Amino acid sequence: MDEGLLLQMLRLAWLAATLPIIIASIPTSNLTWLRRTLIGFARRGKIMHSSQKFTIPQRFFLHFYAVAVVWTTLLLVATWAYAYSMVPLVAEPFSYSTITSFLTGGSTIRTGSAKLRKGYVAWQSVFMLLLMELQVLRRLYESIYVFNYSPSARMHVFGYLLGYFFYIAAPLSLCGDCAVEVFNYLGNLLTEFIVKGKNQMQVTELEFWQVVNPLFRLGWKHWIGAAVFIWGWIHQLQCHKILGSLRHSRQAEEYVIPRGDWFEIVSSPHYLSEIVIYASFVVATGGTNLTIWLLFVFVVANLSFAAVETHSWYRQKFEDYPSNRFAIIPFIL
Repeated sequence: MDEGLLLQMLRLAWLAATLPIIIASIPTSNLTWLRRTLIGFARRGKIMHSSQKFTIPQRFFLHFYAVAVVWTTLLLVATWAYAYSMVPLVAEPFSYSTITSFLTGGSTIRTGSAKLRKGYVAWQSVFMLLLMELQVLRRLYESIYVFNYSPSARMHVFGYLLGYFFYIAAPLSLCGDCAVEVFNYLGNLLTEFIVKGKNQMQVTELEFWQVVNPLFRLGWKHWIGAAVFIWGWIHQLQCHKILGSLRHSRQAEEYVIPRGDWFEIVSSPHYLSEIVIYASFVVATGGTNLTIWLLFVFVVANLSFAAVETHSWYRQKFEDYPSNRFAIIPFIL
């Protein structure tokens, strides 16, 4: 597959997933059917109607997080191996090609030629996949040990399938600029193994510093992105702990108003922190990667749509619900 074709497919996929949500969010009576349909797909847990059809247990979240961990790990290992094969392309520390490169967050990996540029893109992809690995591992852990899903908690099967789509397409989008090269690299290794056999394969000696050193030579924009990621990651962890602690027993059906951390300002802080997490990838790429922008826009549109419904449920459920809380984005929504 051509690299350009893969990127086009990913971009079209994100557009196709985002546009219906944006259209349904337009306040017009002609589109109420679309809005009702998408709300039905988005509902789960406490806000899902008991009469809704085509639902599955909400604990099935575990399934696509498990897939996410396996898929992200495979992409990370494969991309890292491909990037490591380009270690000699990395320049000496602090050898910035231009002052402008430094001031704009450029890296100490030279990107003058097309071949060197590929090496830079590969290591940037490794950097972002490492962050994504931290995210999906934590989400898998939370699904098993933090959330006490009620046996009656359900979600729509469409939302379940959307989870699979997201956690396959999102990691692939983070390495989309070099994914085809990575797959070709693995294909060549497999072919060489089949032709030569294990004993005839060239043994690659791994040097730890060469494995990680290029990551430290990426530009400061990557590390600012990492800081934004950790900020959102920590707050999402805290908010999920708060939500998980609200149900001391799996049989408990009574809901209470969540309090603490970002719950004091928005109704869905776990969604807000998710937006922060995916904004970090936009920052890490300097806002120049269209595929990651489209991924981010989908995350914002999808979570904002769901958060508005959750906010409305809270306000209807609790008469004393804090009036100063926003749905998801402070002072905006």
